[in-house]
Amino acid sequence: MPQAETFQPGDPQMRFVEAWGRMGSVWGISRTMAEVHALLYITGEPLCTDDVMEKLDISRGNASMSLRALVDWGIVGRVHKRGDRKEYFVAEQDVWTIFRSIVRERIKREVDPLLALLYEVRDDLSTGADRRTEPDLQARLEAMIDFLELCAALGERFAGPTGPGLRLAASLLARNHRSKHAD
Repeated sequence: MPQAETFQPGDPQMRFVEAWGRMGSVWGISRTMAEVHALLYITGEPLCTDDVMEKLDISRGNASMSLRALVDWGIVGRVHKRGDRKEYFVAEQDVWTIFRSIVRERIKREVDPLLALLYEVRDDLSTGADRRTEPDLQARLEAMIDFLELCAALGERFAGPTGPGLRLAASLLARNHRSKHAD
């Protein structure tokens, strides 16, 4: 089997990998996880753990954990090559599918737990567990819950696992934005 090609300094693919890695913290993921995803995406070919380790100069444990997490996020899949016992990984190549998966995962990891906590706080307030609260607290809490429920519903509607929802929403918003600036 041919050995993985290493990147040369200034290589456009490596520049992409580095830029995507810096953006990883915006996703709420590690830089390495973002770089592994970027590598798989930009090369467009299945790579095994050894290839990822070599190209990114990372440990086996770091590569394995990052690949496993990316599979869990739904933006990387496992593939097998005939006659090879190694497990290979390939990134989803459709950018809309990638970003739908990211939005769904962010909602699951950030919005859903926050909503669960806010529901608990609301329940505590409604049972009178804390009578020292100011009168507007319930209204502010309900406003926050309503907002987050709307965000979750929009996320589900526009970033569902299938369909053109996210692309359609982005197109409509962009068209609205362009028409406002054309006036």
